[in-house]
Amino acid sequence: MVRFLVQRILSAVLTLFAVSVLTFLMFFALPRDPVSGMCPKNCNPERLARVRQELGLRDPLVSQYAGYLKGIFTGRELGTAQGGRCDAPCLGWSYVNNEAVTDTLARVLPVTLSIVVPAAVLWLLLGVGLGLVSALRRGSWLDRAAIGFSLTGASLQLYFVGAVLMLVFVYTLRWLPVPGYTPLAEHPVRWAGGLVLAWCSLALLFSASYARLFRAQLLETLSEDFIRTARAKGLGRARVYGRHALRAAITPVVTVAGLDVGAALGGTVITETTFGIQGLGRTAVDAVRAGDLPTIMGTVLIAAVFVVLANLLVDVLYAAVDPRVRLG
Repeated sequence: MVRFLVQRILSAVLTLFAVSVLTFLMFFALPRDPVSGMCPKNCNPERLARVRQELGLRDPLVSQYAGYLKGIFTGRELGTAQGGRCDAPCLGWSYVNNEAVTDTLARVLPVTLSIVVPAAVLWLLLGVGLGLVSALRRGSWLDRAAIGFSLTGASLQLYFVGAVLMLVFVYTLRWLPVPGYTPLAEHPVRWAGGLVLAWCSLALLFSASYARLFRAQLLETLSEDFIRTARAKGLGRARVYGRHALRAAITPVVTVAGLDVGAALGGTVITETTFGIQGLGRTAVDAVRAGDLPTIMGTVLIAAVFVVLANLLVDVLYAAVDPRVRLG
């Protein structure tokens, strides 16, 4: 198991290194002036020249990347044109926001985490639960209802679901406040009340695909030889399903869940836009519109970190559920 973990961690580190290199080259190796996209339109030629000098854009690309990488781990002196000292992890200075990129990310990242993590718990519980009921009651009205829910959820769009939920629960019934973000430590009730519609919208749409996936996988598993053998040995229904069938059927769900959660943590753009919440996704879109190059690079790297960490966690959970993975 230790060897398996070491291999996966090394693979994750190499992946993040490759992403950082590609991201840096994408913005600094292309035949364009990167500084023109990092500074607002009111930057005069003298300030642009000073920024180019402080960034070392006249140095080889390898030296520029080494300085960028050093800033992530140890911090970096950016100079007066870029706000002075940038402490680690330094992802650059945003002229649009007039602050370090890490400060911007530290402000919006808790918002995205507050949306995605509770929503992921909801969509996993709902999706797996519906898939389980549908598979165990195959052909019944419960099965047909679960399939109908899955088809309906898969055909809807988040901005439509979110708009309908706000119309009903916020503006008509007035059961919930207008969606927004309040820090959890400041007021837990307001935190939940401002995000519950975002959680329900994501859970409704994601759980539909999980219900179909888990139902199909569980039905396939129940037809395997080892399930028939367990039944022939006289094992009870609960033990056959709980210890054998569910454990084998849950592995694809774990894989898909890791990818979905990692991608969602990288930025739920549509969700944040629909409910007017400023998270990582909207920050990335705003940075693209404003040409805020350092913030764009920072959001790309953070999104890559989430995806890689989610895949690493999936590998570990997969090995725990199915020992054949770590022995392969």
